[in-house]
Amino acid sequence: MEAEAGRGAAAGVYPVDILEDDPERHQEAALAYYATLREGMRPSAELFSLPTGEQVKLEASSVCFCSVHRDEPQHKILVLVNPQDTKTVVAVYIKESWWPTEDVLRTSDPAREGLMKVQSFGERIVLFILNVVIFGRLERNLDDGDMFFLPHSVKEQAKIVWRDGSAVGFYTTKRKGSLCGDGTGACYLLPVFDTVFVRKTYRRQGLGMAMLQDFCETFREDEALGVSWPISPAMYQVCRKFLLAHPEERGRLWEVEAPGGWDQRGSIWLKVQLQQSRPPDVHLMKNQAYLPCSFPQSGSY
Repeated sequence: MEAEAGRGAAAGVYPVDILEDDPERHQEAALAYYATLREGMRPSAELFSLPTGEQVKLEASSVCFCSVHRDEPQHKILVLVNPQDTKTVVAVYIKESWWPTEDVLRTSDPAREGLMKVQSFGERIVLFILNVVIFGRLERNLDDGDMFFLPHSVKEQAKIVWRDGSAVGFYTTKRKGSLCGDGTGACYLLPVFDTVFVRKTYRRQGLGMAMLQDFCETFREDEALGVSWPISPAMYQVCRKFLLAHPEERGRLWEVEAPGGWDQRGSIWLKVQLQQSRPPDVHLMKNQAYLPCSFPQSGSY
């Protein structure tokens, strides 16, 4: 028996458009469904078809709960994993149906277009899928040293890029005055452009520039803005192009370590000028030394 997968998708309706902003109620429904799997109460041989044509048997061993927020582990979603790669999520249980991850990233609302602030629980699930599933497992280039972003904090400000009915990227910010992390009393001294990601098929279309510009415009009243240290090579190129096109922002953007005091800031525009003045071979060596790949804070564009 084949399980119903995203019944609303056939009607042009998707989870982000219909999911109530009620994490507790959603989790109760997922727990109840999981109990039927664990206790063998579901129809025998219930299957879910992957886009590849492969079928996954719906049983307790093929599903697991994932925390949407790193600081509120009680808010979980039930996911189906690929039996050939149990770290790869292939579907999410929402509204009594299994939805392929690509459908979770889609919308039927024409008003969802461009950069939009993450506000609802459904949008938080979209952010989680883009971050942990799409970037973390499917589109991260391990050879380039891209970091693995942890699930975002529920308090973290984020915006999703919507294009033609799909979520294709996001960026998050650390608010001025927010805590730098658990177990510390230090707070950010300026707004910081923190994590950012664009899906591979949408890169080189100016979305990284658009997100950085949106960040600068959102915090127009602040004299100084940060970009998380260390800036990855991809993010550096975005910053370079942005500052060349927007000279009025050259004095505001700083590469910063938390919490962003003056001794923890470096001028991004000065770095651009210094690297432009170096011979190609020296530039390459310095760039490799200055932009470590082990734990970059800003992701793929």
